[in-house]
Amino acid sequence: MVVAAEHIRTLNKYEKSILLALERGMKRYSWVPLEHLKTTTKLSESEINYRLSRLIAWGMVRFNPVPYDGYTLVFGGYDTLALATLTQKGTISALGTLIGEGKESVVYEALGLGPVAIKFHRVGGRSFSSARLNREYMEEGHCPWLLASRRSAEREFQALKALHPKVSVPLPIAQNRHTVVMSFINGAILNRCRLDSPAEVLDEILENVRTTYKAGIIHSDLSEYNIMVEDGKCILIDWPQWVETSHPNADAIVGRDIDNILAFFKRKYKLRRDREVALQCVIT
Repeated sequence: MVVAAEHIRTLNKYEKSILLALERGMKRYSWVPLEHLKTTTKLSESEINYRLSRLIAWGMVRFNPVPYDGYTLVFGGYDTLALATLTQKGTISALGTLIGEGKESVVYEALGLGPVAIKFHRVGGRSFSSARLNREYMEEGHCPWLLASRRSAEREFQALKALHPKVSVPLPIAQNRHTVVMSFINGAILNRCRLDSPAEVLDEILENVRTTYKAGIIHSDLSEYNIMVEDGKCILIDWPQWVETSHPNADAIVGRDIDNILAFFKRKYKLRRDREVALQCVIT
């Protein structure tokens, strides 16, 4: 749940300075010591304690008394910093309703120059252990979930910038911390659609995968859940797990993407395509 808008609007400059100090401190500490916050913000202990109590009540900060009085940002605080920055820059002016949710992200409608989508990356919880093992951007040792989420957002934005408009992907607008702002897609996920011409749609998807591969990128998590259909056009979404075509397991990874798509069309539309022919069309 993204933090309440009124809390962002009423955020005091001292409270923002504490959030920023926590963000910097978390690169070094799992729980940022109170003494570190006092030194960094130059606020009195009574002022810090008062502001921290408000931030904790708003769901932006968490406290841990063992083995010392320490504090850490939670996603509510990170959301606040990202939204405050994007608002200050004029990228967004209002946050709308939740339009999508997965195990590693939530997506909201927002207002910029027009309707946009803002994706909050949420690497953590049940996905964090597998992310450590499977994501190239994860580092050994201390890596808080918020910083991992930031790297995830950076990677997705990097892919969108590299691929748009050659590949049918959302238009990348901005990235801040763990958020990516992109064009709003007024469509439905592929698995929820009933296609009139499934063969044409499959060809379109494979052509996009081919163009992506030529750009040196493999989606790495492609399925009917990561493709949207808007006005009959397919749009490939969810790019944080992409790998380069130079990856040592590139052949297996792109093959898995193609297998997922072919299996979906075979299962739902009884449409059969030769797997090796489809693979060769993508990689050659």
